[in-house]
Parts: sequence; C-alpha cells; structure tokens
Amino acid sequence: MYTVKELSDLAGVTVRTLHYYDEIALLKPPEVNENGYRFYDEAALLRLQQILFYREMGVGLLQIKDILDSPSFDLLTALQSHRDELAQRIERLQHLMNTVDSTIMHLVGEVNVSDDQLFAGFAEKQKQYEQEIANNPRYDQEKVKESQRRWESYTPQQKKVIFDEGKQVYTDLVALIQAGVHAESRETRAIMARWHQHLRYFYEPTPEILRGLGHMYNEHPDFIATFQQFHPDLPPYLEQAVMHYCDTLDT
Repeated sequence: MYTVKELSDLAGVTVRTLHYYDEIALLKPPEVNENGYRFYDEAALLRLQQILFYREMGVGLLQIKDILDSPSFDLLTALQSHRDELAQRIERLQHLMNTVDSTIMHLVGEVNVSDDQLFAGFAEKQKQYEQEIANNPRYDQEKVKESQRRWESYTPQQKKVIFDEGKQVYTDLVALIQAGVHAESRETRAIMARWHQHLRYFYEPTPEILRGLGHMYNEHPDFIATFQQFHPDLPPYLEQAVMHYCDTLDT
C-alpha cells in the first residue's frame, strides 16, 4: 500500500492533484484509516497510470472517469490504444526534432535552410487548426475574421507587449498553485479578470466563449502541452478558475 505522498513521488503528480482526483471520484483510495490518511493499492496505481495516459492524450477528467468506469473498459485494449497513439506522437516529434536540428545548423552556418523548411512540422498542425475553426459551428466566423484583423493591425512591438502580458497572467496563476491557493479564490478571480481583459486584444469574449476556452485549455492536447510547460497542474486549474470566474459574471 502507498500513502498519498509515496504515490505522489512514484507517479510524479502532486499531492494536491491526488486529493482532487479523490474529490471528483476519479481515483478513490481503497483504504482510508481513522485519521483520514489515504492508502493506495496496486489496482489504484494501474488506474492512475490510465488516468495519466489519457491526460497525456488530452482527454478531460470527467471523460476519463466515464471511460474507466464503463463496464466495457478493458485494460489491455486501452494500453494497446495508448501505444498506437504514442507511436504517432513519436513520429511527429521526430519530425519536429529534425526541423530543430536543421534550424540549429542553419543558424551556425553549417547548412542553408529555406524559410519554408524553418516551419516544417508546424504547417500541418496550423492547417488542422484552421480547418477545425472553419468547419466548427461553435466558432462565429465574423469573430474569427475580426480577431485576425486585429492581430494583423498590431506592430511587432505591440505584439510582444501582448504576448508578455498574457504570459504574466499564467505565471501569476502558477504562483497561486505553488502557494496552494484554490482555483475559486478571490486572488484567482482577480487574475482571471486580467485574462478576460487580455482577450479583448483579439475580440470581445462572451461568457460562453470564456467557458469554451476553459474546457479547451484542459482538453486539447496542444493547449495542455503549452500550459504544462508553466506547471503540470495549470490546465485543470485554469479550467476550474475560468468556470468559477464565469459563474461570478453570471451572477
């Protein structure tokens, strides 16, 4: 049996994350003693492994719970599916690594690389985003066009200021996570108000759009990968913070 701290160290997740998984019944400890200490067995370890696999694939927490609790869930089938997905990711990452290597050699003068080659590996993903937006009825196409127009109207210096401002929002959220401040705190709401204002550089975001972004930040693989560079717990923390902030707007 493992304590919360031992499981945290073993799996590379925070104790706070394990407590949250318990709260939402995603990973319940099979044993809790009279002092309230949680203990996890091998079955819990295997379930946590599945949770982390699915999180790596960008699946939302509630969806993971539905998958793992389904009577039709089969561990071996799931592992084979994870392996296939990881193999595809490895291939794409290898492509990106080759692009990075070529760019490094280009910058140090070892080889000449065309402008198109500098972005090899990214073009396919960009086309995918554009296709998703163009075909998704959830996106207001006028807002998409307006966002593009606004962004193109900024000077390089203005764009840098906007990027730095956005980065500071997420950096400040990470400071709250590290301090153990809850996503529904007053301090977090104040930062989310800054985030809301920051989005106005691109378009006027409605509460519906804000909620959609909150879910996407914790469900889309690319957003998850980006925000986890700030902190591993930032994607779920962001989603909680956005939902609570929108609730305050509704009231």
